[in-house]
Amino acid sequence: MPDRSWYCAYQGQQLGPYPDAQFRQFIATGRISADTLVWTDGMGSWQKAGDIPGLISPVGRPPAMPGGTPGVPQAVGGGSLSIDFEILDFVKQALMFFVGAILIIPLPWVLIRNLRWLASVTHVPGRLGLSFTGQAATILPWYFGVVVLVIVLNYFIPLGNRISVLVEIGLAWLGIQWFVANLASGDEPLGLSFSGSFWGYLGWGILSGLSVITIVGWAWVHTAQIRWICRHIDGTHREIVYKATGLEYLWRGIVVFVGCVLIIPIPWVMRWFMQWQASQTVLVEPRA
Repeated sequence: MPDRSWYCAYQGQQLGPYPDAQFRQFIATGRISADTLVWTDGMGSWQKAGDIPGLISPVGRPPAMPGGTPGVPQAVGGGSLSIDFEILDFVKQALMFFVGAILIIPLPWVLIRNLRWLASVTHVPGRLGLSFTGQAATILPWYFGVVVLVIVLNYFIPLGNRISVLVEIGLAWLGIQWFVANLASGDEPLGLSFSGSFWGYLGWGILSGLSVITIVGWAWVHTAQIRWICRHIDGTHREIVYKATGLEYLWRGIVVFVGCVLIIPIPWVMRWFMQWQASQTVLVEPRA
């Protein structure tokens, strides 16, 4: 039944549905093993893939499909990203980040842990598990170098605080490049890259600062900046589209602000906002 759809269990999460052709590509590239629990319409319960006749046997295992990065199945179809997590998990991650930011030195290691957690709770259509493979050792020289430089600029150089803003923007730009380059699917690199220029990113930063004067204009600037970032993510055959409008971002941003002022609702409000953000990020198949 080539038109059937499959579900699978990966790291305690239910993923799918995947078209039969894509599912068999996961098998061909080793992403689904004989011990992976799978289910499709007509099955009474979840079963190990190896226990289903013809699915992983030599007869039922097709050769790898051409194209794409070796070891990484080519994604099929489009759809929106999704995020879901337990409130207690979010509180734990947020507290760890807060403490790491206060103590300064542990922050790189805490940041890596946070990003790995965020990737693990994010589902990308057509991908078998998202992960983040970045290492703290990669960013340590940049991080501590920038910390020292910002301290020197702010306390020992006249007008150095204005220069430090440029340094921090540059660090954020490098951070996006590093984050995108270290995204993986099942620990296999996706081969993505961020090609947005520093000057373009700086321009958006300046525009964001100026938009605060308008009270509400920041929402439209921020949504446009996210679209700019999405357009400059290379290495995927699907177009990444951010479809949220400035008005939608504005009223949700106000709700988040109120929730943060009240403190207690923060985890629930942030989950609601992050789920909406993910739903506005859509992967679109290129037109023929």
